[in-house]
Amino acid sequence: MTEIHRLTALEQYRLLQKGELGVVEVVDHYLERIERLNPELGAFHTVTAERARARATEVETSVPRTAPLWGLAYADKDLVRRAGVRTTFGSRLFAEFVPDESDELPLLLDRAGAISLGKTATPEFGLPSYTENLVAPPARDPYDLRLGAGGSSGGAAVAVAAGMLPFAPGSDGGGSIRIPAAACGLVGLKPSRGLVPAGSGQDSLAGLPVAGPLARTVGDAALLLDGMIARRGDRILHHHTLRAPSDGGPYLAAAVRGEGRFQIGLTTGSPWDTEYDITIAPEARDALDTARDALVELGHGMEEFQVEPAPEYAEAFRVIWQVGASQIPVDEAAEELLEPLTRWLVHRGRSIPASDLARALATLSGYERSIIRQFDSYDAVLMPTLAMTPRPLGWYDQEDGDRNFAQQVQYTPFTSFVNVAGLPAITLPVHRTIDGLPMGAQLIGRPGGEPTLLALARQLERRLRWDRTHPPQW
Repeated sequence: MTEIHRLTALEQYRLLQKGELGVVEVVDHYLERIERLNPELGAFHTVTAERARARATEVETSVPRTAPLWGLAYADKDLVRRAGVRTTFGSRLFAEFVPDESDELPLLLDRAGAISLGKTATPEFGLPSYTENLVAPPARDPYDLRLGAGGSSGGAAVAVAAGMLPFAPGSDGGGSIRIPAAACGLVGLKPSRGLVPAGSGQDSLAGLPVAGPLARTVGDAALLLDGMIARRGDRILHHHTLRAPSDGGPYLAAAVRGEGRFQIGLTTGSPWDTEYDITIAPEARDALDTARDALVELGHGMEEFQVEPAPEYAEAFRVIWQVGASQIPVDEAAEELLEPLTRWLVHRGRSIPASDLARALATLSGYERSIIRQFDSYDAVLMPTLAMTPRPLGWYDQEDGDRNFAQQVQYTPFTSFVNVAGLPAITLPVHRTIDGLPMGAQLIGRPGGEPTLLALARQLERRLRWDRTHPPQW
């Protein structure tokens, strides 16, 4: 039989349902790979092997097989609390913290029948777009160990790309799913604001972070997304007043069918253009061209357009980033445990007047309306995911916060505005450089447009067959 990690999550699910795979067998297979590969790759902060084996037995004996993720392995991002499991938030400040209560998302995934194998690596409090911290070794790109995996869901991306997990949930507040997915050759889906009730963004400053899946295939991403959404029958159980515009049933159906012809816009404009010198590397442009040409060959309409300048966007987003960091629960006596960048962000955030925060929020709200209006003529908009190839470890300035912020923008100028607008977006591993590094392109949808994105992604997957390409650890 094919080794378990070579099967897609959907293939594993089908074999588990038929009894041709055992849940404990699946968990043991992945734990062995984690034990062997993680020391080199830095995908996990914490591995909960015995807890996972006990949970696997519980799933086999006590959880109905109709559960949407029955018997499948995954891991929690180390920004998410799970009762009784060390949760560091990527910071020395919480290096030995063990919560008494769980956040909503891990409880939801438990109810879906999945088994957590531990905690995946994240940068300190998930603030940067790279996964390097002082709690654990950095998350390394499995295609080139000298490079970083991106962030902040970098550990999740490394684990999935290297076959230590079939898929993994991440969170995305400015690109934190799409950036590491693109760097590690994965499919990464940022849902519409409010679609996933657990981690919807509604309880966060400016509504930026949302929870979503990282996977090797479009079908696996849709399968995990369905499992992350609490349903009663076909109805999503929202506990926010904001709801996705439509609920057409499981997203897996759209991903499997991959049907439809759509009108697609193409742009390389960024709201950061007026503030920073944004240069698109040839490798990133090659990825965009590959996706464009494939979509045209598939019969979709394609129209290039320019986004309107947004001169106030950069300062407004910077204020939100800094004020968000100001909420970290640290006093002056414990500040030396924070990394220099985080300490700088905390100090800057705590010095920002309330009037500046109110102005920033109003600016971003206006930008949300503007970008939705500009994108409204298209079923989806095609853009680069990243402007550069994956960055070397240690590339980001750890002392000068302003320079660090500029570096992050220049690497990822096409991701944060999607969070501001609350739109869904999916990054796809459409290209390989001459050195074999994966490069992604992203499709951005209308509010609630996940089915269209999944259908387009599946069509591209059938044509480009990125699911056949894996890093050396495979």
